[in-house]
Amino acid sequence: MHRDTDGAAPHISYVIAGSEATGGAGLQVDLRTFQQLGVYGVGTITCIVSFDPKADWAHRFVPVAPEVIADQIEAATSAHDLDVVKIGMLGTPETIAVVANALSAQTWRHIVVDPVLICKGQEPGAALDTDNGLRTEILPLATVVTPNLFEARTLAGMETIENADDLKEAARRIADLGPRYVVVKGGMDLPGDDAVDIVYDGSEFTELRSPKIGDQRVAGAGCTFAAAITAELTRGTNVLDAVRVAKEFTRAGITASIATRAPQPSIGLAGSLS
Repeated sequence: MHRDTDGAAPHISYVIAGSEATGGAGLQVDLRTFQQLGVYGVGTITCIVSFDPKADWAHRFVPVAPEVIADQIEAATSAHDLDVVKIGMLGTPETIAVVANALSAQTWRHIVVDPVLICKGQEPGAALDTDNGLRTEILPLATVVTPNLFEARTLAGMETIENADDLKEAARRIADLGPRYVVVKGGMDLPGDDAVDIVYDGSEFTELRSPKIGDQRVAGAGCTFAAAITAELTRGTNVLDAVRVAKEFTRAGITASIATRAPQPSIGLAGSLS
């Protein structure tokens, strides 16, 4: 472990998420983001996703055994004083159960949930069970949840989200599931020239806007956004300011996105903000 230049122990952010073999999303992006924002990253792997270049880059999804996930969490939380954690892709109801049990076993200052709902390598029935488990077991524990447009529609039970008012309604409904703050991301799919995010604290809405960058989705943007929020919360930033920093940081990464042979470019290094 390194120490800060003043001799103090570093801020430590923890992530429980899947591994994505191309480096464009998942735990790889989370740890990279932590490093760029000046926090020490510790990670637990829940599953392994490797795109198949011989099958149109379809997902190959392999869950890590629940007892191995539990072992990783035990090691990480025993070795470090961890109180801020990001939850990424969990992947199976069994994984959700073991992670929820571990989260409930100690006090957390902040739990940030990036609600990854469906992996294309899963059977539809298993994906539905996972979605329901995330909704009932993980979201009630969250300080902040960061759904994209698809995830917000699913969690809120809405057929369409087409404008900022719809984003607000989705945020209200998701807040009823238990998280203290909801950040609904409009992203590329929301009509208009701006990328619109709505932050809801249970009583007030804050609307964050910035011009869209190009017209193509970038792999890892959602992971980067939630990881940047986690890093800032670790450093003591309040939630709304952490979201603002994360939005700027993610925009810088999209601007510097890296071309790959996979269907989407990967988010690049946002080094100017580190």
